[in-house]
Amino acid sequence: MNFHDLHRPGDPLLLPNAWDYGSAAHLAAHGFPAIGTTSLGVAAVHGRPDGAGATRAETIELAEAISGLGVLVTVDIEGGFSDDPAEVGELVAGLAALGVAGVNLEDGRPDGTLRPIGLQQRIIEAAKGHGVFVNARTDTYWLGSGEGTRERLDAYGHADGVFVPGLNDLDEIAKLAASTPLPLNVLYQQGGPGLARLAEAGVARVSTGSLLYRAALAAALGTALGVRGEQAPGIPTYNEIAARLP
Repeated sequence: MNFHDLHRPGDPLLLPNAWDYGSAAHLAAHGFPAIGTTSLGVAAVHGRPDGAGATRAETIELAEAISGLGVLVTVDIEGGFSDDPAEVGELVAGLAALGVAGVNLEDGRPDGTLRPIGLQQRIIEAAKGHGVFVNARTDTYWLGSGEGTRERLDAYGHADGVFVPGLNDLDEIAKLAASTPLPLNVLYQQGGPGLARLAEAGVARVSTGSLLYRAALAAALGTALGVRGEQAPGIPTYNEIAARLP
């Protein structure tokens, strides 16, 4: 099936995010038609900071490794590992040659700011044209209050889909889904709306982000502590894991 066809408003694609070959193979073996990668998981596996453009080679290596698993693969390339549209275009072309079906391309920067809209538009344009689904992520909620979200979604209208992580309010999700012709992707968050409610709001794709990686860490710690007869804490937060990285 075409990756784009899996993005159905009201019947969203649940996209689990893997961090290495083993996690991707395990998910593929259990019937998920598409798998994403998680930049936090990839960074943590290799002892690198997340969202800082430090895992370009590792991300490409993982994409190549899992592209033969028989499922569609979409790759989190952070901000494209460059502010040069031409370099981002070359990266996406290379991933397309590996058989990757999609990329996730964010506008958040390591210093907590957002790329200028015009530059991000040019980077999205450079990522297009390679037969890869370009999911344009805006970090207006992830890094801030959500201000300017609609302006950015409008500006990224030449992408194939849009992604607004950190947004949890169902009414606002429904308004955003209705305001854009592109399939809307949101991040599943513990304690937030479930898949059925997000479907009702018109969401077309629900990503797990770093959740599965963090849950795996919690399970591993719980098993180790259980041997000592101790109770494990819950799933660590994104910030807790990110703070432990170089």
